[in-house]
Amino acid sequence: MARDQNHDLINNPDGGIERLLEIMRRLRDPDTGCPWDIEQNFDSIAPYTIEEAYEVADAIARKDWPDLEGELGDLLLQSVYHTAMGEEAGHFTFASVVRNISDKMVARHPHVFGDESRDKSADQQTVDWEAIKAKERAGKAQQGTLDGVALGLPGMTRAVKLQKRLARVGFDWGETASVLDKIVEEASELAEARDAMDADAMEDEFGDLLFVMANLARHLGVDPEVAVRRTNSKVERRFGEIEKRLAAAGKTPAQSTLQEMDSLWDAVKADERSDANTG
Repeated sequence: MARDQNHDLINNPDGGIERLLEIMRRLRDPDTGCPWDIEQNFDSIAPYTIEEAYEVADAIARKDWPDLEGELGDLLLQSVYHTAMGEEAGHFTFASVVRNISDKMVARHPHVFGDESRDKSADQQTVDWEAIKAKERAGKAQQGTLDGVALGLPGMTRAVKLQKRLARVGFDWGETASVLDKIVEEASELAEARDAMDADAMEDEFGDLLFVMANLARHLGVDPEVAVRRTNSKVERRFGEIEKRLAAAGKTPAQSTLQEMDSLWDAVKADERSDANTG
C-alpha cells in the first residue's frame, strides 16, 4: 500500500518538495534504484553542485527567466541529493537542514524578527551581519581571523573574502594608490621569475599578483568574478564578429594573420562604442 502511495506521489505534478524527496529516495534505493545514483557520494556530487550554481548565475546574466527556472530546479536537486546522502549516513535530514537555515536567518535578522530597530543603513546591516557571523564562528571554535572561509570558493572570490576579514582587523591598505603600487611590485617580481625560468616561482608570483588584483577590485567596489565574466563575454562577442567579417571575405581565422584579426578587433570595438553613443 505504501509503495502505491509513493508511486502516486512521484507521478503527482503538484506533489511539491515531498515529491522530489521521494524521487531521490527511489533513485538511491539500493535494491530498485538507479545504479549511477546509488554509486554517488558527497565528493562525486560536489562538482555538479558547483556547476549548477554557475549555470544559475549564467541564466541570470543572460536574463533568461525560463532557463533560470530550470536551473534553479537543478540546483535544488543538488541540495536534495546531499541531504539524501546525509540522511542515509545518519548525519542530518532534509528537515534538519531546513530547520538549521531557518534558525540561522531568524538569528541573523534581529531587526526583522527581533527587537532591534530597522532604522539603519544597508552598510550598517552588513556590519551587524558580519558581527553575528563572527559570534557564530566563535561558537564553532573558529578563533582565527581567517577561519571558516570556504576552500571550495572560486579563487578570486575567496581572495576577496580573506581580504575583507583582514581589513576588519586593520590589515589593509587605506587607499587604492597603495594597492596599485603593490601591483607594480608584484608584476616586477613575476617578470624576475619569468626571466629566471623558475616555474614554481612564476606560479607563486602570479598568484601574488592575482591576490593583489582582487584586493584592488575590493577597494574599487568591483566583484572580480563578475568583471572577468564580463570580459570573457566581451571577448566571445567581439571574436564572433571577427569570424563573421572574415567569413564574408571568404576566410577563417586560421587563414588570417594576427595583424588582420587585430585590425578587425579594433573595428568591432569602435563600432560597439559608436552604437553605445548613439543608443
